[in-house]
Amino acid sequence: MSRAREMRAARRSAQFAKFRITELNLVPLVDTFVSIVFFALTTATVSEMTQLVPGVTLPATKSGAPTLQQLTLGIANQVTLDRQPLMNTADAASAVSNVPGQPLVIPQLYAALKARADSVRRSGKIPADSAIPAKLAIQGDKSMRYDLLSRMIQTARWAGFKNITLQVNRQADAGGATPAPGAQPNAGGGVPK
Repeated sequence: MSRAREMRAARRSAQFAKFRITELNLVPLVDTFVSIVFFALTTATVSEMTQLVPGVTLPATKSGAPTLQQLTLGIANQVTLDRQPLMNTADAASAVSNVPGQPLVIPQLYAALKARADSVRRSGKIPADSAIPAKLAIQGDKSMRYDLLSRMIQTARWAGFKNITLQVNRQADAGGATPAPGAQPNAGGGVPK
């Protein structure tokens, strides 16, 4: 029986001989890692961040990309459009829509956003009542109610904005917040939370 075992072992080793690694080439692996690091470093911070709207405390996240220069809608105690106050947040929450079939539209905000969208349409020769490519960033206070945020987004979409982003404070991996350029530190010297 030992002869049969030896023959089986010889057959097995002959079958698996083609799978033996005789040489390991690390050059393609290193090239791939260098390429990944290069693209990660060159695309990480290409754009500039927008200014933080005064009075708005953004929620924090550990993922995401820096924001581009864009039209900014700030929602704290006041609703602001590019740092220009539009209305009180309480007035925005209690506003009744004047657009038939759209109960979430906030009339005063709609008028301001529609004027901006029409301006973009005129300058870009975009047909009336079509969506515009301009970006609208919403900086909502972290204590803001979701129903108000939903109304703001619906109003912006109805006004013609198709690219809407919600901004947050990006945190470092160690748990510290990375402030937006122009953000004011609080009395303790850190980033507002």
